Amino acid sequence: MNTSIMLSTFKHKLILLLQLLLVITYIIFEELIWEGIAKPIYEAIHSLKILQKIELKLETVNPSVILLIFVVLLVIVEAFGVYAGMLFVSGQMVLGLALYISKIPIAAFTFWLFRVTEDKLMQFGWFKWMYDWIMRAIDWIKSSEIHQKTIEYLVQMKTRIKALKEKYFAGKSAFIEKMKQLYKTLKESLRK
Repeated sequence: MNTSIMLSTFKHKLILLLQLLLVITYIIFEELIWEGIAKPIYEAIHSLKILQKIELKLETVNPSVILLIFVVLLVIVEAFGVYAGMLFVSGQMVLGLALYISKIPIAAFTFWLFRVTEDKLMQFGWFKWMYDWIMRAIDWIKSSEIHQKTIEYLVQMKTRIKALKEKYFAGKSAFIEKMKQLYKTLKESLRK
């Protein structure tokens, strides 16, 4: 086989692998972490009366001060995430998970700060450029065939799981009653 064809094939497979990793990472963060955990925290933070007062005060704060606060919070959140990853890799799963979960409220607050001060932050050309670049990258990921197929597959899985849940775990199911009885029997036999 021609070397250039081999390199082209390898390059194509490497790009597909990178795209798949980006899509999986995005879906994990979007579907599980944002929708399941961070968004409810963000909404709770956003509804706090004290933060509504802070929003009014932020309107008078210098954009440079807001940028400094935002960057410091973002660095803290990312440092927690990296350290949590290091703990996972080193086998300290519980500690890594605890650290990662503890960063979520800070991340939600940082997101809230970004949303309420976005106009001031976008006054910095480099910040606006980076934000626009990240948004284009997210749009690229969302428009990729891999992302669309993965989302389609996840929707089908959710539908199947929901159907199984309704069939076997809703109301008075014979299956659930048998499982409860088996559990009770097992529990009683262990007590003896």
